[in-house]
Amino acid sequence: MAGRANKIFVLDTNVILHDSSCIHQFQENDVVIPITVLEELDQFKKGNETLNYHAREFLRTLDSLSGDRLFDGGVKIGRRLGKITIKLEQPFHEDLVLNFKTGSPDHHILNTAYLLSKNNPRKEVILVTKDVNFRMKAKSMGLMAQDYKSDHVKDISTLYSGSRVLEDVEDVLIDAMYKIPFEIEFNQLHTQRALTANEFMILRNGQKSALAVNDPFSGKIRRVDKTPVYGIKPRNAEQTFALNALLNNDIKLVTLSGKAGTGKTLLALAAALERRKYFRQIFLARPVVPLSNKDLGFLPGDIKSKLDPYMQPLFDNLAVIQGQFKESDRNHQRIKEMLEQEKLVIAPLSYIRGRSLVKIFFIVDEAQNLTPHEVKTIITRAGENTKIIFTGDIFQIDHPYLDAHSNGLSYLIEKMQGQKLYAHVNLEKGERSELADLASNLL
Repeated sequence: MAGRANKIFVLDTNVILHDSSCIHQFQENDVVIPITVLEELDQFKKGNETLNYHAREFLRTLDSLSGDRLFDGGVKIGRRLGKITIKLEQPFHEDLVLNFKTGSPDHHILNTAYLLSKNNPRKEVILVTKDVNFRMKAKSMGLMAQDYKSDHVKDISTLYSGSRVLEDVEDVLIDAMYKIPFEIEFNQLHTQRALTANEFMILRNGQKSALAVNDPFSGKIRRVDKTPVYGIKPRNAEQTFALNALLNNDIKLVTLSGKAGTGKTLLALAAALERRKYFRQIFLARPVVPLSNKDLGFLPGDIKSKLDPYMQPLFDNLAVIQGQFKESDRNHQRIKEMLEQEKLVIAPLSYIRGRSLVKIFFIVDEAQNLTPHEVKTIITRAGENTKIIFTGDIFQIDHPYLDAHSNGLSYLIEKMQGQKLYAHVNLEKGERSELADLASNLL
């Protein structure tokens, strides 16, 4: 985050609610917290959501640094770190009064930053906020403003895809993939770039091809078969790879990325049903991101009517799987029984967070709307014999303060690649319909 010394970073409330440890990320530079930020944090203290956790943690940190100097001159944050200061309210600068209403908390924070820049002409004063519109307001007043990027993925274009195509593979190696045992030695396959653990491959040579995976447990390149799972047949190589990772009990963490219609959630749910005997429950959840980041209480109706629009796509995927079987079929009936007995639970992520994650097949849909901290919280709560799947499209984000670089799914893919317990597949080909695929690509 920080560069050379003698900068002053003014933090917006949303930065703290994103990362309660943010004040430790600015190196030797000073950090200023406007009193308005503390007032806003006070509204988030109570509750079990991640925002509430960050608010409480940050306030505890401030309390541990507490002293008269916190409001006058600042207190040292830590070794080789700058100072933190809480700035009390001051009259609005006349430049701001001309352009902004004084009743907005954002404008009070902006006023603090603006006055600091006027009173400290030899220092760079930078407003740090995850609100892009707030950054534009600051820049309109000649203030420097930037996003909080301590957990950003730097280059999305090079984000790990989980698979690759290898051309001109020796005929004898492809032939060997179809003979018992269905594998070849790792060192027989020459690649320009080293393979990572659980990386998938399409091996080609002219008309010959084979699907394979780099198995870190055997140390060999193993063939991957196209296998129907609970009535769902993979329609392309990527879906085949995804099912292979989902069905592999040695892989405890799987991420599936891709645009709408590529089959991410459907494949994860089908694999969960296929592997149900190995798990105590199947959880299928998604984060609820209400309009304008307002609380669900803002929406009309009871809690069920509020949540139905968010959960319906998950039930739609379940209906697709049920539709593969006649109503009299045991597989169709079993899904209904699992729902009734809560062996299969479909709910908002916040409703599942407090549950015990032991021996659970846990699918988190729309994971691009989670922060890196939220993703970490979910994974670190995984108990024995639990498998966690995150699915999402890193380019379709509903969260007001996340983007393709800062969301939890992108962060997870970048950090976890190469781990034995982890596999990732980016699904590129839409399979809903030719029309849906055309619209997704062109519109």
